[in-house]
Amino acid sequence: MLCMAEFSDALSEKHIAFIRRQPVFFTATAAASGRINLSPKGLDTFRVLTPDHVGYLDLGGSGNETHAHLAADGRITIMFCGFENPANILRIYGRGRAVLPQDADWDALAPQFEILTGTRQIFSIAVESVQTSCGWGVPVMHVERPRDTLTKAHAGADGDAWVEVVQSRTRSIDGLPIRPTDRYFGPAGGKGAKSL
Repeated sequence: MLCMAEFSDALSEKHIAFIRRQPVFFTATAAASGRINLSPKGLDTFRVLTPDHVGYLDLGGSGNETHAHLAADGRITIMFCGFENPANILRIYGRGRAVLPQDADWDALAPQFEILTGTRQIFSIAVESVQTSCGWGVPVMHVERPRDTLTKAHAGADGDAWVEVVQSRTRSIDGLPIRPTDRYFGPAGGKGAKSL
């Protein structure tokens, strides 16, 4: 017997428990034209804020496509895969926006997260629907250990130079506008932050 997808309007306690066990999640966004962006995320950056509101902490990396797409369109899909047993896939469909350190609602949202070195923004997402389905086609995999390369790179970065580079990135790879952060969170998780 094949499993069937189930939809709900918000996250249940069972959904939330499943999400908390997952070491990685994937985000997908798009604008009216251009590329579809799909990114893997880890580092314990995802939070369920309420059954219909989630968010994740975003660190500076190779690009900022999610920010550009959410500003242009707002749609986002988040997917969690249960790589261990039981096999399960959970998708959150919603509308998101970037909250930057200079934004008025940063101070209310940021305490829900552990601000990591190199934090760029928080994506705040209103949940529109949740879909669960079997993950029978996904291989069984086990986590060996978290990867700390990104946080180490940020810990060794010069805060002023980082802000300068981030400030220079005002367009996505498809030319969509991006609002850059004005702040660098240093190795102390916010202490020693540098602002323009």
